[in-house]
Amino acid sequence: MTTMKTLDKQKIIQLAQAVIKEEAHAVLDLSSRIDEDFVTACEYLLTTSGRIVVLGIGKSGHIGRKIAATLASTGSPAFFISAAEAAHGDMGMIDKQDVAILLSNSGQSDELVSLLPPLKRLGIRLIALTGNKQSSLATNADITLDVSVTNEACPLGLAPTTSTTAMLAMGDALAIALLDARGFNESDFARSHPAGRLGKRLLVKVADIMHQGEEIPQVAENMSLKQGLLEMTSKGLGMTVVIDASHQILGIFTDGDLRRVLDEDIDLHKTMIKDVMTHDCHTASEEQLAAEILEVMQTLRINSIPVADKDNKLIGALNMHDLLNAGVI
Repeated sequence: MTTMKTLDKQKIIQLAQAVIKEEAHAVLDLSSRIDEDFVTACEYLLTTSGRIVVLGIGKSGHIGRKIAATLASTGSPAFFISAAEAAHGDMGMIDKQDVAILLSNSGQSDELVSLLPPLKRLGIRLIALTGNKQSSLATNADITLDVSVTNEACPLGLAPTTSTTAMLAMGDALAIALLDARGFNESDFARSHPAGRLGKRLLVKVADIMHQGEEIPQVAENMSLKQGLLEMTSKGLGMTVVIDASHQILGIFTDGDLRRVLDEDIDLHKTMIKDVMTHDCHTASEEQLAAEILEVMQTLRINSIPVADKDNKLIGALNMHDLLNAGVI
């Protein structure tokens, strides 16, 4: 059982800096190993009619989970299987149309090496990420990507640190190379991340979040300003749209307009809302991206906007709170 030592702040700082420098140096060394083998590995991954199966054990297994997740989220269908679980039934998840990425720094992990015969019987392509090019894993793989490191950042030279960082960086390099080869773009990324902020910005349309029907604040042009204020208050969007008999949008009356008319000391009962509304107001289309409308509203410094169809008829309304609640802001 170890005993607690008094913290040496300077030593802690120096050790942390040394770890980061060691790992950064190891990752930088990988760039010189991006060669024809890397290109061939990308070709295998890109042209497979199946999925990419990532296998590993221990710390390499943790890295494998992340690599599989990155591949899947950037357009390359992939999943992770623990080498231990594969040996006890999960091999059934692997199909002969798949391609496998096998991770092991030593290249001699028993759990992974034991999978080589059944994987080869399936006839699938094997890509090894290992730090030992003479290992069983490397010599049995179709392509081996060298992720060897000079030293582990661990001062004992035991805990996988630099080696797992290098392995992760190589996995990221594969994922991004494939992303580019597939023509994967922001919209594709958004579809893979519908709950993320980018997904919301690129997928949510005005129609998805606008108020409709009875929720739309609207008054006829011949109504009084008082009636318009009551409509604004009851609907809570900070504005009301002024329409004609055919629901054509004539203008808008907002909180800002209210402050203006109050300064003019007008009669709320006798003044017609059409006489104090903002004419030629900006409108949104239900097919527009919510993020696009957000940019318009921020540029114009407005908090609410009506939604119109192609004939300028009122079909909806939204404000900044709707955009905020939808995660677009």
